[in-house]
Amino acid sequence: MGADETGPREGASSYQADPLPPRRPRPRSRRRVLARRVGLGLAVFLLALSGVGWYFYQRFDSNITVDSATARELKRYEEERPAPAAGGATNILVLGSDSRAGSERYGHDTGVERSDTAVLLHLAGDRDSVTAVSIPRDLMVKIPDCRSPGGGTSGKQVNQFNFSFAYGGAACTIRVVEKLVGVRVDHHVIADFQGFKEVVDAVDGVEVCLPAAMHDKSAKLRLPKGRQVLDGEQALGYVRARKSLDGGSDTQRMSRQQEFMASLVNKVQSNGVLFNPLRLAPLLDAVTSALTANEELSSLTELYDLVRVVRDVPQERVHFMTVPRRPYRLDSNRDELAQPAARELFGALRTDSVVRFVSEGRKAKQKRDSGAPSVYKGTTPVDDICR
Repeated sequence: MGADETGPREGASSYQADPLPPRRPRPRSRRRVLARRVGLGLAVFLLALSGVGWYFYQRFDSNITVDSATARELKRYEEERPAPAAGGATNILVLGSDSRAGSERYGHDTGVERSDTAVLLHLAGDRDSVTAVSIPRDLMVKIPDCRSPGGGTSGKQVNQFNFSFAYGGAACTIRVVEKLVGVRVDHHVIADFQGFKEVVDAVDGVEVCLPAAMHDKSAKLRLPKGRQVLDGEQALGYVRARKSLDGGSDTQRMSRQQEFMASLVNKVQSNGVLFNPLRLAPLLDAVTSALTANEELSSLTELYDLVRVVRDVPQERVHFMTVPRRPYRLDSNRDELAQPAARELFGALRTDSVVRFVSEGRKAKQKRDSGAPSVYKGTTPVDDICR
């Protein structure tokens, strides 16, 4: 009889093992998942940050107005200009234009800009000191034959310093300074009223100390006596006022401007503005929007390098002073250089030598007839503003 070929064989077991469950993937470590998410988030953040940074860099960089016209004009007189400073020193001429665009409360815009403030900034070759020398706008100087934007020429003459800017702009002013001091002006910067106010506001005001209450009708400014913080509008009126303070003396006004600039430097360095992006951004926006500069100083990178140099100089070695002067012999309402002090100062700047300096209020240990080099008085960012 035949066996069923499909049935179980005799003696074979009918038990079959249950099939194995499917293999599940090993769960990934929570730490690995978290790390990937953090890494992805950080990459997105850095990408966004770099995009924002690039946007602000482009914005601030494009804010600066390039003064190419001055470079073209100076090239015409290259042979008569001094050689670059000794030992890598840098000289920057800072001009405060009295253009009233956006500042109607200080007068009507006549369309003619004058150099309301002029400061020669000398950065020592070893970058260990900064000397800022104010040049009085009423100082009688030799004006070379300058060309005006309209094509006329001034002719050589003796006139007030600020005539050079009003007639021939920055190029004429630079030529006057180079002839006067004997140093080459490596860079120049022009700032206007509006920019000054915005810079002060960007650092949340600057502290000053008034020896007496101030009431200036032309600036619509009323300030109490003593220590106080001024906003941009108040600060502009304060540094420009003449008749309401100091009996109308331009000499005292320059001292006030120097003290204000020293206080501004102190504010920027001591409050960490340069290291705080939230405070640095509005400051950079204000500064770059306010400036007209030569091409070599017209980018954010170059300005930052300059700021970094100044930032690293000890505050007690940042000196603000005025060129030695006395009443002009032909007109007591004008100034002329006081010798030999002016000659010695200019010689120190030309050779990048130490300028003997003492803060206002401190007595220089030097007799007039001693024959020793002149000691120059001024102010530094570490001075007490209410001394």
